[in-house]
Amino acid sequence: MRSNSPARRRALLAMAGLCLSAILGTAQAAEPLKVVASFSILGDIVREVGGADVSVTTLVGPDGDAHGYEPTPGDARKLAEARVLIVNGLDFETWLPRLTKASGFSGQTVTASKGVKPRAFGSPGEGHGGTDGHDDHDHDHDHDHDHDDDHKQGHHHHHGADPHAWQNLANGVIYARNVADGLAAADPAHAQAYRQRADAYIARLNALDASVRKAFDAIAADRRKVVTSHDAFGYFGDAYGVTFIPAMGVSTDAEPSAREVAAIIEQVRREKVPAVFVENISSPKLVQQIARETGAKVGGTLYSDALSKPGQPGATYLEMFEWNARQLATALQP
Repeated sequence: MRSNSPARRRALLAMAGLCLSAILGTAQAAEPLKVVASFSILGDIVREVGGADVSVTTLVGPDGDAHGYEPTPGDARKLAEARVLIVNGLDFETWLPRLTKASGFSGQTVTASKGVKPRAFGSPGEGHGGTDGHDDHDHDHDHDHDHDDDHKQGHHHHHGADPHAWQNLANGVIYARNVADGLAAADPAHAQAYRQRADAYIARLNALDASVRKAFDAIAADRRKVVTSHDAFGYFGDAYGVTFIPAMGVSTDAEPSAREVAAIIEQVRREKVPAVFVENISSPKLVQQIARETGAKVGGTLYSDALSKPGQPGATYLEMFEWNARQLATALQP
């Protein structure tokens, strides 16, 4: 009975083993790369570039304020399971080093802003000045929200790099490239797919960038001035020729003094600023007060540091940017 011979049985077992190995290998290859993104805008970029090859978890979700975020034990568990962590950098996620240490994360960290030319807070493109008191106001707030300690140690982060680099679509292109390179390094089997998706996404970013530039070029330069809740739109201002006057400086939770508010109101009147805007992560009260006392028009909500919830106008990075640009351009028209 040759069919039951030892050699035959060994051959059948070997074949079964090869089939099992192939099945397991396919299943392993099909498992998406586990990626954690620090906040919602980055999470969306990762989903665009990663496609079905990644499983993305976002720490600071839609309408969330990444400046003062308090990580949870659940965040530590998510990070511990991830193979890739994608961060903004430029001192934006001041709470993240503690979380990374607590989670024991041992994967690859990708800094999306790598290669971006940083701008400094208070540089041209914002309504900062030393003669109207507004400069003093801006210097009262920082990212760490620990003013006394930071002042003693000289850690005024807003004197350094502005972290809101995604507010210029040219920097969004850099983010997409860095995300693609990071995913490709962690998952070489899908490297080509990551780069192809990044190329397609970058083409959409570049098309929107050209459209936004055209829209603001059509508006008289002396009308391109707006008040926003906090100092998040400097890159936008530099790229598209808009002056932003931040009512709350860098921080999103510190209340400016009555003197600081009065200085902003005086500046808005003096410079005939046509519009004021609230943000999805900030209280509208201060901006509404400025509008009441100056007659400036209240524009629609702007999305600064976070996307909107699904179904709202700024649910993706591209939608957010297009919405912001449209709201600003409409409000600044004569």
